Amino acid sequence: MSRPWVIGITGASGAAYGVRLSSYLLSQGLEIHLMITDAGWRVLKEELGWDITKRKEAIQQQFGSHPEKLHYHTIQDIGASTASGSFRTSGMVVIPCSMGTLSSIASGASDNLLERSADVMLKEGRPLIIVPRETPLHAIHLENMLKLSRLGVKLIPAMPAFYQGPQTIEDMVDFIVGKVLDSMGIEHELFKRWGTQTHKSVTQVAE
Repeated sequence: MSRPWVIGITGASGAAYGVRLSSYLLSQGLEIHLMITDAGWRVLKEELGWDITKRKEAIQQQFGSHPEKLHYHTIQDIGASTASGSFRTSGMVVIPCSMGTLSSIASGASDNLLERSADVMLKEGRPLIIVPRETPLHAIHLENMLKLSRLGVKLIPAMPAFYQGPQTIEDMVDFIVGKVLDSMGIEHELFKRWGTQTHKSVTQVAE
């Protein structure tokens, strides 16, 4: 029996990545524990047009077709199940991850449930996947990412590729989510893999 995945959405641009990953996991019958920072809620409103005045209702509206597999925790609920190492999970994905949250995880801070859940993954030796979304990057960002990489964290920057000939924003989102799913060990067909397609040039795609 598969164990649940923990999904964290922060205030970095790219909320669609976290929503798409969560939706895909639920569609495959997998259980997730979802948490969203306050800044993450702001980005969901600004980028995806979510009504965030009633957060639990917004979650229900987006993921309501899989209520038995979705566990939503408020970011302040430091006593939630994922805050304890005794709660067994498959791992955690922070997608997208702001540089502020990345810094907190790298320094071992546990000021909210997302940071504490990530700290649990590190101390228990479970998979922790982070999708940083920022540009340009300065030395502190890079040093924090290097520190986490040395701890075994998988870093998948939100850098869409073009060799698969993306036609829509959704195609570009699916590429990043697909790369995350690869690292999670979950099968998918969200993008065409290199060597399995007729490649288009960037000029052809633009036309």
